[in-house]
Amino acid sequence: MPTLYARALADLQSVFDKLDEAQVDNAVKVIAKARRIALYGVGREGLQIKGFAMRLYHLGLNASVVGDMTTPPLGEGDLLIVSAGPGWFSTVEALMNTASQAGAETLCVTAQPNGRCPRAATHMLPVPAQTMADDQGTETSVLPMGSLYEGTQYVLFEIMILKLRDLLGILPEAMRANHTNLE
Repeated sequence: MPTLYARALADLQSVFDKLDEAQVDNAVKVIAKARRIALYGVGREGLQIKGFAMRLYHLGLNASVVGDMTTPPLGEGDLLIVSAGPGWFSTVEALMNTASQAGAETLCVTAQPNGRCPRAATHMLPVPAQTMADDQGTETSVLPMGSLYEGTQYVLFEIMILKLRDLLGILPEAMRANHTNLE
């Protein structure tokens, strides 16, 4: 395997070695009990969040992406899942405030658990990966800027889907049945 691939995979492995599985399981339980789920992230984190929203929909959960015209209002029993890798984005903070004021819970996925957004969240899932907030110095990933965090999110979210599928007793065939036929 070429050196860059091996280094990138080793960087990803080091994040998963440090990830607290109990916190992942807690996040899965929070998602499983939500009535409606809205998800939001900015930039490349937003792309990972959109993929997670799609998989939640495949599970048959009432999930949508903030900004889509079909996103329902949130309230009691609902959950806003946000990504704030570096700990704060103004849009994430504003959406969390709106959701909280409406009675919804918030789950913040972050690499900076002491940031303003994760501290304000009802629930937090810390992901110990490099973001643009800490991508300079001698101990950095071979992957540029926040790519380690975003790559970790992709794998983490897929594993969370498997955990949710098992927790909720959803068969793989049921997930496949929710996949679009308009491609």
